[in-house]
Amino acid sequence: MTNNKNSEQLQIRIDSKTKNEAKKILEGLGMDMSSAVKIFFKQVINSRNFPCEIRDENGFTLRGAEIIRESVKNAENSSVSFKKGSVLIKDALKD
Repeated sequence: MTNNKNSEQLQIRIDSKTKNEAKKILEGLGMDMSSAVKIFFKQVINSRNFPCEIRDENGFTLRGAEIIRESVKNAENSSVSFKKGSVLIKDALKD
């Protein structure tokens, strides 16, 4: 990027493990960290939103993880139980 009077500097703090892992992946894509951040901000502007889906360490979206937590809690509080998987599936499909 060329330095001109319209350019501003952005400084962030991030843990070294995250920085190094991201840098390695980006370099494998032929991209430096500065370019990746610029692309990210351009996508924020283009989409007028957060430009990517946020997932947890298990690959679930935040909403998906919330649904699973709610389902587990409901199952733990339920008095219904099944001895066979086939009976559980039939029960689930009847709704």
